[in-house]
Amino acid sequence: MNDAETAGTAVPEGGAQPMGPKGSPLRRVVRVAFLLVALGFGGWAVASQWDSVLAGFARLSWVALAGSLASVVAALLGAMLTWRTLLADLGSPLPLRPAAKVFFVGQLGKYIPGAVWPVLAQMEMGRDLGVPRSRSAAAFFLMMPIQLASGLLVTLGTLSWDTYGWLLLFLPVLLVLLEPKVINAVIGFGLRKLRRAPLERPLTRRGMLTALGWALAGWACYGLHLYLIAPQGGLIFAIGAFALSWCLGILTFVVPAGAGVRELAMVAVLAPVLDRGSAIAVALSSRIVIVIGDLICAGLAGIAARRD
Repeated sequence: MNDAETAGTAVPEGGAQPMGPKGSPLRRVVRVAFLLVALGFGGWAVASQWDSVLAGFARLSWVALAGSLASVVAALLGAMLTWRTLLADLGSPLPLRPAAKVFFVGQLGKYIPGAVWPVLAQMEMGRDLGVPRSRSAAAFFLMMPIQLASGLLVTLGTLSWDTYGWLLLFLPVLLVLLEPKVINAVIGFGLRKLRRAPLERPLTRRGMLTALGWALAGWACYGLHLYLIAPQGGLIFAIGAFALSWCLGILTFVVPAGAGVRELAMVAVLAPVLDRGSAIAVALSSRIVIVIGDLICAGLAGIAARRD
């Protein structure tokens, strides 16, 4: 029995039906073009910093690098399960393998300049599985407040309050945004302005808490990834350092995948335990490991989905 049989299939609601011409030549061309462009930008992100990355990798063992990459893959899996939980709570439960393909392949769009490509890709691929576009978009955009709120909570719990206590100023706003009643009202308002049908099922508190749990697990894995590259500050410090730098990167919508901003933040956060040159090498090495992790997850998810 495969995943589709055990987990069930997406149940279209509100009149949404799986698209018949999903294999049409035009759509295939568009998807191939999307993948080629995304892979091109991802490859450029690696090649443009290759000398600095090699310098950072040279002082690491293959065991540390392999462990760091495995931790990144686990963190990305946590992000996918966060998104899948939200989508299911909104009314579109997807089997694991199709959900992984939609999420991971769609996420390659973050390497293309502009913030719209991941959500557009997920909306189109989700439509083939009977997921209404509005529901895919809602799940995508709900990821941001969840990641920010959980990331700031992790930062406050792991780093010095004397230095980062000012982050408490943002928590009330984020916690309000995590209240399902507020979220449902905001989504409903947005859909009305766009003249779209309202969501058939509102987000529940249980779904939100489950998604937060997966997000917290993801931060722990990301922290382990950084610790294996730079163990000087300890695992707890590494978890907080990565969470803070990632949150700052999320806030830069116009930069592909937070490129540059996350590294600058990570260099600053690592200053107490590493000199500037070493911190730069660690930040660049971290980014390359994550890029490779994204490509691995997208490739494996695409292969696994073809077997359904």
